[in-house]
Amino acid sequence: MLHGKVLVAQGGGPTAVINQSMAGVVLEARKFRNVDLVYGAYHGVRGIVNEDFLDLTQETSHNLEMVAETPSSALGSTRDKPDLKYCQEIFKVLKAHGIAYFFYIGGNDSSDTVRIVSEEARKADYPLRCMHIPKTIDNDLVLNDHTPGFPSAARFVAQSFMGANLDNAALPGVYLAVVMGRHAGFLTAASALGKKFPEDGPHLIYVPERTFKVDKFLSDVKMTMDKHGRCVVAVSEGIHNEAGAPIMTQLAKEIEKDAHGNVQLSGTGALADLLCEEIKGKLGIKRVRGDTFGYLQRSFVGCVSDVDQREAREVGEKAVQFAMWGQQDGSVTIQRTGFYSVDYKLMPLEAVAGKTRIMEDEFIAENGTDVTDAFRLYLRPLLGKGMPDAFRLRLNRVPKVLNGG
Repeated sequence: MLHGKVLVAQGGGPTAVINQSMAGVVLEARKFRNVDLVYGAYHGVRGIVNEDFLDLTQETSHNLEMVAETPSSALGSTRDKPDLKYCQEIFKVLKAHGIAYFFYIGGNDSSDTVRIVSEEARKADYPLRCMHIPKTIDNDLVLNDHTPGFPSAARFVAQSFMGANLDNAALPGVYLAVVMGRHAGFLTAASALGKKFPEDGPHLIYVPERTFKVDKFLSDVKMTMDKHGRCVVAVSEGIHNEAGAPIMTQLAKEIEKDAHGNVQLSGTGALADLLCEEIKGKLGIKRVRGDTFGYLQRSFVGCVSDVDQREAREVGEKAVQFAMWGQQDGSVTIQRTGFYSVDYKLMPLEAVAGKTRIMEDEFIAENGTDVTDAFRLYLRPLLGKGMPDAFRLRLNRVPKVLNGG
């Protein structure tokens, strides 16, 4: 075992359970005698280069448990995407503070940061154990059955569409909601778990794994309206045309981009508005409503999967155990076993870093606007216990007296 300090950081978008992973690292690391102190970087890698550290050794176990139950990133986060030079600055700070164990909780970019820092430590012959702990609501980390944060966000999406479907059934029309997922459609697909009866919405589900054609979309909506007299639609923010260009760029007059040069997809609500305008203008449907779930799905309080909480804690604990008892850096992954149980394996950083998982074909229906039973069986155990249900009246109509009785 290495002797020195532990540093944990959180990166990327917050989730409902990322603090469970942080608490898992801190509480597990404090059990080992070779650990002098446990630090937390405030606002991710930016906090590291700024030497903005919190001494988590002084934090009480009780408060850590309370924080673990609280959504969002207690240590703060950042959207910084470190390059080699940035990572060299990170390593310089780690070395100056005598950090022996570096744990970074995050997604694709975070895993790549850990990989580069690990390589810099090896080049300098500095004893540093680097561990990536998985986190992302997009569920797009390779070699993982699923990633912490996704089940709770999926639960929110499923319950939201369950409610939207009830509203739409009471006051029929078209309801469309845009869900996060730039490249992977797992979260949008989760909307299907809100269905109880065959005619329930979402009636149409569009994921970025399939090409989106506006004319076909309008035809699908019209067909659904003709069949059900209403239509509920789930759309991924990452839908794109045959050329791979986001549909936003095809419909919008002005395009907003983020700090990394990516087209701003769902944060503005523009995609939902644009698609609703297409429906109104070309199909002549008057009652059309659009929503953008945006940040709501990431850290919604009171809509957390107990399975997600448990596994998020365990990946943090297992990261510490792998670091202390193993001889290599790596990324902790979740592997499904049995009908539903999981095991944790350490994979090489280069096998995970910077790679993106997308929905497997077996999860997407042939028509491209629904999911398969295989996906429903995959997702249902992750949503946890206590999922709400929706019921309806049986339509035992009374014969008319005045009109055609």
